[in-house]
Amino acid sequence: MNRFVTAERALRTAAPHELLDAVRRVLEAEYAARSVDLYLADYGLTVLQPVSVLPHTAEPVSLHSSPAGRAFGAQKPFTEGIRGGGVRVHLPVTVRGDRLGVLSVTLPDREDARERVDELADIAEVLGHEVIVAERDTDVYLRARRKDRLTLAAEMQWHLLPGRSCSRPEYDLGAQLEPAYAIYGDNFDWSVTADNLMLYVTNGMGEGIEASLLTNLGINALRNARRAGIAIDDQAALADQAVYAHYQGRCYISVLMFDFELATGRAKVVDAGSPQLLRLRDGVVERVTFEAQLPLGMFEETDYVVQDFQAEPGDRLVFVSDGVHAVASPKGEAYGDAALERAIMSTRLLPAAEVPRAILRELTGHRGQSVPQDDALVVCLDWRGR
Repeated sequence: MNRFVTAERALRTAAPHELLDAVRRVLEAEYAARSVDLYLADYGLTVLQPVSVLPHTAEPVSLHSSPAGRAFGAQKPFTEGIRGGGVRVHLPVTVRGDRLGVLSVTLPDREDARERVDELADIAEVLGHEVIVAERDTDVYLRARRKDRLTLAAEMQWHLLPGRSCSRPEYDLGAQLEPAYAIYGDNFDWSVTADNLMLYVTNGMGEGIEASLLTNLGINALRNARRAGIAIDDQAALADQAVYAHYQGRCYISVLMFDFELATGRAKVVDAGSPQLLRLRDGVVERVTFEAQLPLGMFEETDYVVQDFQAEPGDRLVFVSDGVHAVASPKGEAYGDAALERAIMSTRLLPAAEVPRAILRELTGHRGQSVPQDDALVVCLDWRGR
């Protein structure tokens, strides 16, 4: 415990850009670690990028076929033996369900590593919290996370997001955007209180920087209304006014909005556009439809009507943008409900945080090209309830 307190204090007092150096010094001194490396998941969730002195980074590690990737996917420590009798422990770096990366620690003795793995896992969790805080003051971790250069529109979109996954006793959430390094209009947002979860899935029209600016305006208008304590239908109305006031109907935003009661699973819903919902319940996938209302900003002073929805324990809810549902194959065939149902069924055993990436991989096979022509967004919500 004293070793853990020493490590925690070192991380909390380290300069924002020196978190890896701080944890490395402590683990070498207190745990006899031979090496300590921090890897962060890249924006496309394909590799783990090493954090080192930029721009001279080490080689990335695969998320799909490496011991570190196994720890990241399972969200459990993974231990591998190495030459010379030592052992390398890979520890998930995760903050409230948001999976950031992996801390890899090489120790000289396997038995000693087995006794200390829980303590090391706690240190990795503290490191994750400190990375999130440090990103306010340094670009070290944001730069290390990129496998390629982000477009300006993508930079704006990623900074608008709350995270890529989130866990509470009542639910698990996971989401992913493509093309990760050139996204422009699609977005998601969530916020939780003691009693409610609000979730928005957004599809902004247009391309490039214009689409990103439109989505930024819409999301921030929704957040401004939400943070004023306004009901979800009035949030939509105020955001609608903000978008219309700026664009005068030339541009608009499609959004699907949910306000879940954590205690009951009841939700108030506003369906203002094209994002779609499919539900997996008792082994059956079905599309859930609501009364379609006008997208935000299409006309002046639109009134929005709340609809009701009930989530049951065990439900998996998968939200997709039209860049998933309507994407065409080389033969012109739309992906559609049937293919989506198959994808949801084939990923039913994966945790919510893994599902969006898996569905988007299947979508790539249907599309027949690695780079999509339109934004693609998948959000997965596993509802457990109380």
